[in-house]
Amino acid sequence: MVLLEMKGIQKSFSGVPVLRGVNLSVMKGEIHALLGENGAGKSTLMNILTGSIPYDGGEIKFDGNTLKHISIKKSEELGIAFVHQELNLFNDLSVYENLFINKELTGFLGRLNKREMIRRSQELFGRMGVNIDPKAMVSSLRTGDKQLLEIGKALLTGAKLLILDEPTSSLNTEEVEHLFSIVCELKKKGISFIFISHKMPEIFAYCDSFTVFRNGETVGTGKISETSPEAVTKLMVGQTAAADTYEKRETGDTILEIEHLSGHGFTDISMKVRKGEIVGLTGLQGCGSSELMQSLFGITHYVSGNIKVAGRSYSKMTVHNAMKAGIALLPANRKENSVVPDMSIIENMYLSEHVLSASKFHISKNKELGKFMGYKKQLGIKAASGDDPIVSLSGGNQQKVFIARWLNTDADILLFDNPTQGIDVGAKAEIYKLILALAKEGKTILVNTLEIPELQKIADKCVIFYEGRAVKVLSHDEIQEHEVMMYSTGMQ
Repeated sequence: MVLLEMKGIQKSFSGVPVLRGVNLSVMKGEIHALLGENGAGKSTLMNILTGSIPYDGGEIKFDGNTLKHISIKKSEELGIAFVHQELNLFNDLSVYENLFINKELTGFLGRLNKREMIRRSQELFGRMGVNIDPKAMVSSLRTGDKQLLEIGKALLTGAKLLILDEPTSSLNTEEVEHLFSIVCELKKKGISFIFISHKMPEIFAYCDSFTVFRNGETVGTGKISETSPEAVTKLMVGQTAAADTYEKRETGDTILEIEHLSGHGFTDISMKVRKGEIVGLTGLQGCGSSELMQSLFGITHYVSGNIKVAGRSYSKMTVHNAMKAGIALLPANRKENSVVPDMSIIENMYLSEHVLSASKFHISKNKELGKFMGYKKQLGIKAASGDDPIVSLSGGNQQKVFIARWLNTDADILLFDNPTQGIDVGAKAEIYKLILALAKEGKTILVNTLEIPELQKIADKCVIFYEGRAVKVLSHDEIQEHEVMMYSTGMQ
């Protein structure tokens, strides 16, 4: 019996179509895989279903009822729950307090009935087959138990359909198996799941059916038992041709050596990078490539292994050591980790250089203005004045300012973590040209990205990560979406 039917769903943002009449049908008591590359429209459709954003056209039926206007509250009342990849828990509250937040049980004179909430929490975990102490602080739980707590929150509201968005991205093998044992038991009780993931082994081990989106359209649907990972991967990536932006260059001697490096999120990584080389790092979200970059820059500390920069060994790397060694990091989350909103463009630009030259007694504004004008011309920064607020710039121009921030330190090794995230197509093309130009000047660049066409445009070689390990290195000519996806999902 059909639980959810979404037909011809359309959605545009600022006149740009994001969903072009997509369809999705989920049966009662099944695990349905919703697949597609980043930007295919999966999250937009789920946000429509849960009432976070309105839709422009189409029809939605849930449990036999036609839904006209969906709000977050209405979606919850119907029994639809979204378990996001970024867990929505309060670490400084207990397990039972998280379960009953905004649904607290009260007794005489409105006092919290803690005993009853703890009892019901124990009862819920008993039904789920989960051994979690309701009185434990959430901060003390393992990641896998936090994921199960999120599912428990959904079940407490009487959820009939749970949307699991990349639920295993930060779980180890044992936690993944435990999670799916719970999911399969709940499936037997008639609860349905929409499983958003790129991990083919999990999809083919646990899912009953699938739907594939590409560029805001439904391009395939069917039974998992009647298809193959290769066929599904082909539906996801299509027949996209490689771009011709890439230019082959001469590279110099080895400037960066990573020797058996292990740390939070990655294990036993070794690679050599030459001066003027562009190396792409890729894989699924949480695969370990971003965590490796953070360790190379000293934000997190690796537990074993060694880093050599221009022949000098670092058994431990700090941010200040990395900067002095000529390493720079452009972090993934520009808003949280790069932008200083209360500062001007020029102040944001010279921030890193003045960390290194903190012993200087004053800052020459005329000197910094001269530097800014040079980088403005070199990088094509579109800004009326360096004194304008950094927040007055577009995302692409902000990113160029942050690249200038690191060029201003004379950094030779540039770590770019998802450098084109959240910027438009035109700005992306400019960033690609800039990366190639910097490499031609002798800068060594590591680019972490989930977008394979990006690597085809710029990378000399590509290192593919899967569950914290570097599983394959591809030369530029070997970088094909189908090939990368197979290694990224553990099918090779």
